[in-house]
Amino acid sequence: MKKILVIDDEEWLREMIHLALKQKGFEVVEAINGADGIEKARKELPDLILCDVNMEKVDGYLTLSSLRTEAPTAAIPFILMTGLADNAGMRHGMELGADDYLPKPFTTDALYAAVDARLKKSQTVRDEAERKLANLRDNISLMLPHELRTPLNGILAYGEILAADAAKLKPAEIAEMGHVVHQSGKRLERLIENFLIYAQLELIAADPKNVNALRIGRTEHPMALIEKHAVAQAATAGRPQDLSFELAEVPIPMAEEYLSKIVDELSQNAFKFSDPGSAVRWTLAESFNTITLSISDQGRGFSAEQITRIGAYMQFDRTMQEQQGLGLGLAIAKRLVALHGGTLAIVSEPGSGSVITAKFPKSKID
Repeated sequence: MKKILVIDDEEWLREMIHLALKQKGFEVVEAINGADGIEKARKELPDLILCDVNMEKVDGYLTLSSLRTEAPTAAIPFILMTGLADNAGMRHGMELGADDYLPKPFTTDALYAAVDARLKKSQTVRDEAERKLANLRDNISLMLPHELRTPLNGILAYGEILAADAAKLKPAEIAEMGHVVHQSGKRLERLIENFLIYAQLELIAADPKNVNALRIGRTEHPMALIEKHAVAQAATAGRPQDLSFELAEVPIPMAEEYLSKIVDELSQNAFKFSDPGSAVRWTLAESFNTITLSISDQGRGFSAEQITRIGAYMQFDRTMQEQQGLGLGLAIAKRLVALHGGTLAIVSEPGSGSVITAKFPKSKID
């Protein structure tokens, strides 16, 4: 049974709505004003809230704003009821996070229609979230064991040889085995780091207060940072000569640690999926209202279908081409950009390379 919280300081209207919704099989909780509504929303965690706009002290807008800043109540569908549904008021309510308006006076049919529409939309969102979570679980269960075993096999196998037969091995053989152990350890370190970062970003995304705190970060002088991290990835790939830059010294609305992560992940992908001798290029520019950061390569590219499927733990053509890592790099970059108010887009065709572009509204940093 769906639970609906009705917040209104007019008793007769609360009773009318209560009776109408109860006849449709809903459980109804009443609150006599905004402050009471906030407390009951926290306690009851209803499936939907109907709230009057014009109430003394704590009006509908304050009630909505308060509930939207708290994680347990932030996603509850919220319908504002008002006899003064002017454009400015409606816009203000929508900016605060209202899902719908119900102009007074309204009929029971209009009430039912508004409630059913919001509950159906909420269920659709919930179903989609559950589908994505199920896909995420499937991908983790399929890929995580392989990704953990691959570097561990190298570490354990060569560690066993070194422990048992070190006296019989030549210095060059020991050095080679040590190199494999070190590389395997670095691969495992990156795997664990990305796993933890992605989990952290999902937790941040679930709390508006954490998202707002995240957006305070800013990199004032990104040129040196971008060059440093891209050059390091080029050196690791043995391709320093393939890397070039066209960077403007434009502040980016993101903390240095997160910008570094994006540059590392996108650079690593570009070198991994393009051939030695082909160009990899970073650009940073500003326009009237946008900051644009992009990387281009001349590698194998993505199909349109693959681009739409980019997400956590997704890897493409795994059976055809060995890929290290969990496929989290692009997902982490995309999530970071979105959490900072921007968008990340990929323009690519198989065999023709890729251009990955992050755009941030300039107003975010002015």
